[in-house]
Amino acid sequence: MKCLLALLLALASTAAPTALAATRIKEVATVAGVRSNPLTGYGLVVGLDGTGDQTTQSPFTNQSLQAMLQQFGITLPPGVNPSPRNVAAVIVTAQLPPFAQPGQALDVTVSSIGNSKSLRGGTLVATPLRGADGQIYALAQGNLIVGGAGASAGGSKVQVNHLAVGRIPAGATVERSVPTPLNQPGPLQLDLNSTDFAMARAVARAINQAKGNGTASALDGRVIRVNAPSDPDERVAFLADLENLSFDTAAPPARIVINARTGSVVMNQAVSIGACAVAHGNLSVTINSTPQVSQPAPLSGGQTTVTEKVDITVRQEPGPLIQLPASTKLADVVKALSALGATPADLLAILQAMKAAGALQAEIEVI
Repeated sequence: MKCLLALLLALASTAAPTALAATRIKEVATVAGVRSNPLTGYGLVVGLDGTGDQTTQSPFTNQSLQAMLQQFGITLPPGVNPSPRNVAAVIVTAQLPPFAQPGQALDVTVSSIGNSKSLRGGTLVATPLRGADGQIYALAQGNLIVGGAGASAGGSKVQVNHLAVGRIPAGATVERSVPTPLNQPGPLQLDLNSTDFAMARAVARAINQAKGNGTASALDGRVIRVNAPSDPDERVAFLADLENLSFDTAAPPARIVINARTGSVVMNQAVSIGACAVAHGNLSVTINSTPQVSQPAPLSGGQTTVTEKVDITVRQEPGPLIQLPASTKLADVVKALSALGATPADLLAILQAMKAAGALQAEIEVI
């Protein structure tokens, strides 16, 4: 807790009170339609050292193996079900970047979907990768790189990192490109990464100052329409200039982000508090259960019974009432919260209570 508050205090002492540093357009906006596309495929990894799927528990691996053998003209006799331990069924995923052309290489991730113990040392058989429309856009194949190791014997097991997921650098070849609306005639559209009317206005003003009035107009808090040249070469040069334009952004809305799973609390420089008083104390409940065995007397015909003796202890530590002064600086807010001496888990409840009491001027987001 002290390390977290010390880090926040150091950041607060160097943060500007009203505005952020100059930001480039390429860091806050993207061109509509220029994006990557996810690709997915189902395949087999072979060559494993006895760490593949157990076909009795993963029957789809056996079916996939027989289907692959039939493509090579090998048909197994009826009733014969091979059970190799060096084959594993996997899902192959990749991202097709914008403007990717046939013949270019992509990195792929290979994940086991059966009960394979490890994919280390395996080779992915040629696997078609399909897009959301069902069309094949890439073909993946190659040797896996697994960033882990493990060994087991006699019921003991040692494992470092994850062994069921591997990666193949440049393991897929693009077979089909995806058209983008960049070279279509007409105005372009810039999409901000987050909805902010002030930022949309600032981006439009920066473009108009550099390229002339009427070049850009903000349609709402997220979309900016830009009139761009029709010639592809001029349009690319136009976008290159736009991406590197700088503008001053206004202070963001006051927000506190709370991760309830890890106890992390992050607040920006716009957070402020009003004058309030906070009392914080720890409440702990301890429950101890002890089994007790009751034996009947000899020759009494009774039965042995087991009962539970439960002891419940409730302990509440007193907490002093601390007055927090009103402040609009993040450094003062951090000092006030550190004076409470609360743990990160307790700080979550304190901030929510201050928000409910109207003493915290910030939006609380729980992730």
